[in-house]
Amino acid sequence: MFFVNASDDDGGPVGTSYHTPVLVESVLHYLIHNFDGLYIDGTLGGGGHAESILAHLSGHGKLIGFDADTDAIAFSRNRLNHYGERVQYIHDNFVNIKKSMHSIGIEQVDGIFLDLGISSHQVDEGIRGFSYRNDVKIDMRMDRSQILDGWTVVNHYSQDALAEIFWKFGEERNSRKIAERILQARTVNPINSTGELTGVIQSSVGKKFLTNTLARIFQAIRIEVNQELVNLQTVLHDAVELLNTGGRIVVISYHSLEDRIVKSFFRNESAVSQSSGHKYLPDVPRQPKLRSLTKKPIVPTNTEIAQNSRARSAKLRAAERMAR
Repeated sequence: MFFVNASDDDGGPVGTSYHTPVLVESVLHYLIHNFDGLYIDGTLGGGGHAESILAHLSGHGKLIGFDADTDAIAFSRNRLNHYGERVQYIHDNFVNIKKSMHSIGIEQVDGIFLDLGISSHQVDEGIRGFSYRNDVKIDMRMDRSQILDGWTVVNHYSQDALAEIFWKFGEERNSRKIAERILQARTVNPINSTGELTGVIQSSVGKKFLTNTLARIFQAIRIEVNQELVNLQTVLHDAVELLNTGGRIVVISYHSLEDRIVKSFFRNESAVSQSSGHKYLPDVPRQPKLRSLTKKPIVPTNTEIAQNSRARSAKLRAAERMAR
């Protein structure tokens, strides 16, 4: 873990191209209940939501931002520099949120926000191989210090493993066919760039449905590289333990796999009884840890989508920590 204070300056220019944060008004509505409180942005990215949260808090409110991407940390530190000591940064994956907080002496916080998936900053950067729109090396690591990258997945995973990833994480109907074609292509030469991978995929499915297929395959590889779904399940459990009574957790997801995990977790942690496991025995009462604040997910308005097209698939769910 790398902990740095906002007042430090690591030098070097960072970008200043900002996107409108996704569902920002809903995030503020559901997340902030104590204007003097301490909040965590577990997915700092370009700092858009963090900036809105800090602006909404009082002068005593503070925020801690997590990101595994050092470029995102640098970008956000530049953007949020005027908030001084009110914002701190942790260079780490949010899966380590509980351990990281305890290591700096923080046991409880008032709210935790998670904006899942890839950030606009990472897409716009264009050199990390997250998007098929830029012909660069297949990387896809959010944390560039880790060993596993997209190139390794594409060029070293078995055909069966690739097919499983494409189906499980991308819900791609042509998963086996695409995996087979990748194996055929890489026996001749390694598939080094996103452009080369796009060509292989196009040879498998043609042009008609290519864009959607590319989105699903690139998503699947990215999820595998960064272990996003496993990490999501872990961070949800740890986040609840970090929340004060009355503290809020707000999560924005962008595809059904993520939303399903969040929905199921909130439902299970809000349940007032547990199945006995026997049809002749009554359910067992239990003390719920959460109270769901969103019966249905909050989705962006047409105006929000017009301001930021990446918001179109976003779904927001929120819950409140019950008394311990």
